Amino acid sequence: MPLPRRALLSAAAGSAGAAVAACSGAGAGGGSAHALGGAGDGGPAARAARRLLPRHADQLDFRPVPGGGPDTFRISGTKGRITLSGGTPAVQLTALRWYLKHTAHANITWAGEQLDLPAVLPAPARPTTRTARVPHRYALNDTNDGYTGAYRDWTYWERELDVLALHGYNAVFVQAGAEAVYHQAFQEFGYGEAELRNWIPGPAHQPWWLLQNLAGFPDPPSRQLIDARVALGRRICGRLRELGMSPVLPGWFGTVPPDFAARAQDARTVPQGIWYGFPRPDWLDPRSGAFTRVARTYYRVQEELFGATGLYKMDLLHEGGSPGDVPVAEAARAVEGALRRAHPDAVWVTLGWRTNPPRAVVEAVDPERTLIVDGIADRFPRTTDRETDWNGVPYAFGSIWNFGGHTVLGANAAEWAHSYPAALERPGSALRGVALLPEAADNNPAAFELFSELAWLDGGPDLTAWFATWARARYGGPDPYAAAAWDRLRRTVYGTTRDDSWSEGADGLFGARPALNAVRAARWSPKAVRYDAAEFAPALDELLRVRAGLRKSAAYRRDLLDVARQSLSNRGRELLPRVRAAYDGKDAVTFERLTRRWLELMDLMERLLTTDPDHLLGRYLADARAWGADRAEGERLAYDALSLVTVWGPRAAADAGLRDYGNREWAGLVGGLYRLRWSMYFDSLSEALRTGGAPRKIDWFAVDDRWTRAPGRPVTRPSGSVYEVAREVRDRLAAQD
Repeated sequence: MPLPRRALLSAAAGSAGAAVAACSGAGAGGGSAHALGGAGDGGPAARAARRLLPRHADQLDFRPVPGGGPDTFRISGTKGRITLSGGTPAVQLTALRWYLKHTAHANITWAGEQLDLPAVLPAPARPTTRTARVPHRYALNDTNDGYTGAYRDWTYWERELDVLALHGYNAVFVQAGAEAVYHQAFQEFGYGEAELRNWIPGPAHQPWWLLQNLAGFPDPPSRQLIDARVALGRRICGRLRELGMSPVLPGWFGTVPPDFAARAQDARTVPQGIWYGFPRPDWLDPRSGAFTRVARTYYRVQEELFGATGLYKMDLLHEGGSPGDVPVAEAARAVEGALRRAHPDAVWVTLGWRTNPPRAVVEAVDPERTLIVDGIADRFPRTTDRETDWNGVPYAFGSIWNFGGHTVLGANAAEWAHSYPAALERPGSALRGVALLPEAADNNPAAFELFSELAWLDGGPDLTAWFATWARARYGGPDPYAAAAWDRLRRTVYGTTRDDSWSEGADGLFGARPALNAVRAARWSPKAVRYDAAEFAPALDELLRVRAGLRKSAAYRRDLLDVARQSLSNRGRELLPRVRAAYDGKDAVTFERLTRRWLELMDLMERLLTTDPDHLLGRYLADARAWGADRAEGERLAYDALSLVTVWGPRAAADAGLRDYGNREWAGLVGGLYRLRWSMYFDSLSEALRTGGAPRKIDWFAVDDRWTRAPGRPVTRPSGSVYEVAREVRDRLAAQD
């Protein structure tokens, strides 16, 4: 079991000095020169291998790549003695993943693994050398820390970083502990410690505070919580540098606490208005002397806490931010200048999203020290010429295949196979990287692996061959049913493209606010399934028929759950129009039968989800509660975490469209809030059919918020067999409703 967070709280202060030392030993580019080796332990890659493959790690020999650069790996060796060479420990681990997939037919992802390896590892058929075609391999969306889980501990992060290294990433966005920089820096400008904590949101909502969208919701963090998150953030930074990867830290572009202009000489602030019901923090005019002083303080404090790095992430005027009468180009140059004074060689990383970055920004910044991580590289049909859009500023090809943590299966893999190599080979291309940007991690493992490989392939992947290889490594051997299932998934959930202007699949209607005409749960999700659901449906039976010897791994269990859950979700979209037709036709008998079926499908999904530890709301809430300095704070943190996936914020924010943005099909949500809502709604419609009157009105925000504040104690331990429940799903869906 991981160390209880209350123990971590008490240890945070004592660990500070060692943590800073661990974080500050490397330069801006990532790992230091000595990171490739270690004192008798084989070095960082070998230690990671022992964490991941404890029974086989002594058969792996990690070395610097002979005559190669930092982005080259080489695989060679003999049976039982595999040599994995690379320019950094992370690239050596990338070689290990390539070997596991193509030689040992094993699989490690962020959602399930299969490690049924022979006692003696097989030799590669021939030496293999690969070099990344782009220097930047960037991971994690600004929203990741919120939607994936702001209350994950080091046990989680240690594995996540190992998995990202295995998949070739060399830059990872780190938010944990960022609040401490603001908390400490602004005390030097006259703010009290408690006053600043009242301005800082709970950890689940902090990503949007760092984007200048909100502040202070729902409750102030304790000082102990801030210290504990600093300790975690330092540890993450230290491990990244040890592996030769770069932490990407939040830069500062002008967000200030309330009344800053009244407290600081030469300060002029610009009100930022409202963001989806939330008052936004003020923006300090970057041209002022006050901005220069705060930036100097901010970067000094940040370096004291986390060490320096070479990549700083910040979005100027994100999602509707107002420049007022401040010229945007001048503001951009001032923000860049402040970063340069603190870190002369640093790269300013910014998100390509909607109108971000503004044209005035890309024309003002130094293109040699800027990187745009493109969140919509695979989304809109007309978004194909980023060199023109961004004035030749270097960018990374990115995808947001998941919004809000939705559990929907699928991604625009067919688009990646074509668009990424086309962009890379365009004359004058400014493409310099890939950017893994789903709003929440740990989903769609096939998409994760395929996207991660783009940087290491010589051209676009042949998806038919790629998914066949994936199926074999994912389950540990060849199987006709596994191959058929994954070829079907390739053609359906992973066969979508940008032609319909979407990059994620449609979320499920079980999580929607009840309405007979509901077409999506989140306001900005697709209104319909983006592939042929009938073509997808047989994939569940095909996975169930995979031979018993290949059904033992966590990878198989996860895939079976994903396909069974998606099958139930798709059936809900077919059933709801029939429910509506029965109600509109005043057919009470059929209405009662179909609504009973709807709730039965929800109950079956709840049972399915309860079999998997990563789909338990109870674990998510227990993680949050464990970070509390006391029981009361633990309950506040549970509300912080849970509100993000239900109401999102107060009534104004929910009504502005944020409610259910983070919906997901988890045990405890499907059988808890979602079933409660649909039961209440169907009861109101049944009553209207009986009486001939109008359905009673329900204040859905009040229902949602009341449940979010008192969700009970959902289960924290998985139970049941995913195979048996998935088989029941198949049989139930095959029966006539």
